[in-house]
Amino acid sequence: MRKRLIGFALVFAATMGGSLTLAGPAQAATPAIQITKVYYNSPGTDNRSNSSLNAEYVKLTNRRSSAINLKYWTLRDKASHVYRFSGDFRLASGASVYIHTGKGTNTSTHRYWGSGAYIWNNTGDAAYLRNSAGTLIDSCSWGSSGSYTNC
Repeated sequence: MRKRLIGFALVFAATMGGSLTLAGPAQAATPAIQITKVYYNSPGTDNRSNSSLNAEYVKLTNRRSSAINLKYWTLRDKASHVYRFSGDFRLASGASVYIHTGKGTNTSTHRYWGSGAYIWNNTGDAAYLRNSAGTLIDSCSWGSSGSYTNC
């Protein structure tokens, strides 16, 4: 009886244009937007100059085949310092954008938090990227060694 059921299932699958496969381990989906680098320890002395603040940044990369609108998406650290993308901001397929801690003029590849203080802790921290609905899209954490991390 069991051989008959297996044979029936194989014929049915072939007739329907499908196949029978064994379930394998689940694969994690690649996030649409990934945190690809965090430069958390600005080079030189931490003197809070705008150039020093802007040497601290997070790089986001669009891994999808189409542009993604980041309107109202947020980037935050463990202490809940929050950067919010305001207005329409479309990140092209394969493109990256850098979110700098200090002040500057926003462009399609560089955005500015506008902070007068460092955001990312040199002794260890984490970056969290959430979409406009508040769903966690990606995160990246690091310890106390080095100046940057590739995520």
